[in-house]
Amino acid sequence: MSTTAHWTEAFAARGAAGEPAWLAERRAAGMATFAAAGFPTSADEDWHYTSLAPVAGVPFRLGGGAGSTNVADIAPYTLRAEWPAFVLLNGAFSPALSSLDAIPEGVRVLDLARARAELPAVLERWLGKVANADHAMTALNTGLMTDGVVIVVGRDVVADRPIHVMHVADAGAEMAAALPRVLIVAERHAKATVIESFVGLSDAEYLVNAVTEVVVEDGATLHHLKVQREGVKATHVGTTEVRQARDSHYLNFSFAMGAKLSRTNVYTILDGEGCGTTLNGLYLADGTQHVDHQTRVEHAQPNCFSRELYKGILDGDARAVFNGKVYVHPIAQKTDGKQSNHTLLLSPEARIDTKPQLEIFADDVKCTHGATVGRLDEVGLFYMKSRGVSAEQARKLMTYAFAADVLETIEDETIKAALEELTLERFTR
Repeated sequence: MSTTAHWTEAFAARGAAGEPAWLAERRAAGMATFAAAGFPTSADEDWHYTSLAPVAGVPFRLGGGAGSTNVADIAPYTLRAEWPAFVLLNGAFSPALSSLDAIPEGVRVLDLARARAELPAVLERWLGKVANADHAMTALNTGLMTDGVVIVVGRDVVADRPIHVMHVADAGAEMAAALPRVLIVAERHAKATVIESFVGLSDAEYLVNAVTEVVVEDGATLHHLKVQREGVKATHVGTTEVRQARDSHYLNFSFAMGAKLSRTNVYTILDGEGCGTTLNGLYLADGTQHVDHQTRVEHAQPNCFSRELYKGILDGDARAVFNGKVYVHPIAQKTDGKQSNHTLLLSPEARIDTKPQLEIFADDVKCTHGATVGRLDEVGLFYMKSRGVSAEQARKLMTYAFAADVLETIEDETIKAALEELTLERFTR
């Protein structure tokens, strides 16, 4: 059986009762694209250093079991109990685990089935239209999306608390694939924070192929954070695609520390004059983990800015990949773009492949990019040890200090404190 046959058979077998014609057409187009392209290989430039071969031929079942997870099991991952939480368990919406009573006024948070009934115009306009259907893994998600959430922040609404979308996998996810789809629309002059957490509660082997589509309309601001803490045998592919309008601001933070293999794609189009995007991230890996971040910032209009700062800490035999591209169209004069990637290697075996890129077709721009790879400063370690700090404690302190400045870019103090604690635990346990 080919690597795509299992998935095309799953598509043929799935029930599509009640789906509108436009959605059926987009699903079929997505599946056709995936069937023609197959899983990405090292021959694809953007996948040169990350191989999905270990899972490409695995006949994962579509969607996990119901699982036995309860509210107490996910409590350590909820950040703040009073924040509204929308929970997808093994790829399916779980009303029992979700807490949606505290949704801010003017914000709609609906699972896909309800959204089809209550927000049909929003779905038809945006679902499957923001994410690039030519990307094989996005096309697979479009064809087989299992469930998801639609978040709409109304015009001029300033949400007073974050909305937390939790993707949870428990023992019921064994040998299953979850393909959730998230759609976030921040309407004109809206302001909100959305957190997406990917949590593995067991050592099950499973695949997550998640797609999030984001629309940031005129003058809107969206803070969007992703916390990836999948199980130790999991494979995670997560793609976020964003379309920005005039004077909008999109801020994304990616925190990756889980999964056997993880890949995070963040692509945004600055398609309105005067808008900006800020993409930051921190990845932590040890053992034989593989963590990959790919970004693409497309400046399609003049007078826009972009900022990127990604940092990584690798130990053991871990491997990381960073590929960041800033593309400036001829019309995008007065572009101001900065991109940097810095990685700390704590062992001789750890490795990073980093490739920041600029493609500029306008002549009145300010764009810079750079990358550094290094080890702990021996002079600094000696200085600290000479003043009574143990070698191990000095190593931990300097490792955390390396990560601290990118964590400081997170505005919400609760989220910042939670990720600081996870970083400390990872390298001081």
